Amino acid sequence: MRNIQQITINGFDSHSLCYLEALGMSKVFEAYASIGEEILEDGIGFNPYTGYVYIALENGVSICSMLGRDVEYLVTNMRNGEEHFFETYEEAENFDTYSLECED
Repeated sequence: MRNIQQITINGFDSHSLCYLEALGMSKVFEAYASIGEEILEDGIGFNPYTGYVYIALENGVSICSMLGRDVEYLVTNMRNGEEHFFETYEEAENFDTYSLECED
């Protein structure tokens, strides 16, 4: 029998989940279903400042959607905060943030 674990979706309260955010979250989960990476602890949520819903993966890629739009894949340069968006998971996964850090 499988262990059932509870997940937490950060950034929402019990009255704040809007239709477009729910639609975006469904798209993000659909995209995640085809990826074999682990989710960061507390890596699922909504950013009220950007409007993105997201799943942050342990490999540094985030799957995100704004206002129910198509999924984008995000890689953030942790040194300077610069964000890079990609249309496919493979592009994001292969993006080399290390070479960018060396240029700073």
